[in-house]
Amino acid sequence: MKKTALVCGAGGFIGSHLVKRLKKDGYWVRGVDLKFPEFSPTAADEFLILDLREQPNCERVVRTAEGRPFDEVYQLAADMGGMGFIQAAECEIMRNSALINIHMTNAAAPAGVKRYLFSSSACVYRNMKPDEPELSEAEAYPALPDNEYGWEKLYAERMAMAYGRRFGMVVRIARFQNTYGPEGTWQGGREKAPAAFCRKVAETPDGGEIEAWGDGKAMRAYTYIDDLLDGIIRLMHSDLEDGVNIGRQEYVSVDELARTVAEVAGKHIRIKHVSGPVGVDARNFRNDRIASLGWTSKISLKEGISRTYPWIRAQVEAKKK
Repeated sequence: MKKTALVCGAGGFIGSHLVKRLKKDGYWVRGVDLKFPEFSPTAADEFLILDLREQPNCERVVRTAEGRPFDEVYQLAADMGGMGFIQAAECEIMRNSALINIHMTNAAAPAGVKRYLFSSSACVYRNMKPDEPELSEAEAYPALPDNEYGWEKLYAERMAMAYGRRFGMVVRIARFQNTYGPEGTWQGGREKAPAAFCRKVAETPDGGEIEAWGDGKAMRAYTYIDDLLDGIIRLMHSDLEDGVNIGRQEYVSVDELARTVAEVAGKHIRIKHVSGPVGVDARNFRNDRIASLGWTSKISLKEGISRTYPWIRAQVEAKKK
């Protein structure tokens, strides 16, 4: 029999790509979300439109049609977006994401799900300075996340691990870094920095000007979607307990990200700094644990932007028609 996988949040960017990866690996996959993927048909064998903030829906999805618990559950469903959304919608983020995680964990473990992966975030770490030594996963404590999104993720991590201990469910905690690639949100306020800059550069003529929040000096690292998926799969089938960082250690400033996009686009672009939500100065974290599984990031920022920018440029051009 094929192994079965449930992907919660399968209508989103990472979730829809994960469904494709699992299908390629030979799984029977059920996807669940409030919406279908926006940019291409789902690859899932079955896709259910359900609100996972409601306990009965969570109880419904963790078993196959034959009544068997799924072999693997990937819990990616969350209310989230870029820094603008994280700061503007902190109440919605805490309420909606907490409800999803409480009900999903409470449904999966008693149902007998064998392996459960929770998508946490680098937002669980404190604000850092660019030159600070990289943090290990254990140094998320004493906890001091910069935003409520990070606090909710920490709570959900602990809840998943508690249910794993009680019911014998194998729990894996993936702390995602800022991830980008084609078929991600690129407009509307929930887009993250790589997509936002790709859109702005695509909309701006050569020699024009784009806006960037803050002074452009905040340091970030970005992970291309294919690298992240490889980390997710390796972690799910590993024996690594507690939080595990997955992210490329290529740190760039906000201005450097914008200039990389402009270079890929073949444009000379001026950057105008404006006030806006910036977030932390930096987050520097170690990858020793995921590297112990043979994982390494293969796709540089420039290569990843080279794959992402043409797709976003095509969306911008299509919108004009």
